[in-house]
Amino acid sequence: MTYIIEVNSPEETEAFAAKLAGLLKAGDLLTLEGGLGAGKTTFTKGLAKGLGIKRMVNSPTFTILKQYSGNLDLNHFDVYRLENSDEDIGFDELFASEAVSVVEWAQFIEDYLPDERLEITIDRLSEESRAIQLHPIGQRFETLCKEIMP
Repeated sequence: MTYIIEVNSPEETEAFAAKLAGLLKAGDLLTLEGGLGAGKTTFTKGLAKGLGIKRMVNSPTFTILKQYSGNLDLNHFDVYRLENSDEDIGFDELFASEAVSVVEWAQFIEDYLPDERLEITIDRLSEESRAIQLHPIGQRFETLCKEIMP
């Protein structure tokens, strides 16, 4: 099942992500898809705030991975540069760590993704509005989606 919530500003995107962060636990994996400017980094900033991270969060496009410390740590991946690559940077260990992981452009590392995860797609509806689609894979994330949806 897919759950959809519409947000009407970057602030609403961040607030929804922060609310979601309150339901996450160590080892959870979220994949994040959406075109350029859809709000992936805005979403991740809200998630980081909800995890108690104080550092400025920005896209790890050129570094592939940025790690942040908070009440729960965050691994923020942008694996766009790994398209057509079979490079493994230790995904298994990172996904099994005591951190929450967010992976942008996850389709490029599909073979390394755990069986259970929350797939999130952000679609741009207008200059400010976005549709955030949550597609849970596994019972844990199905339950989480039912909890967070209005």
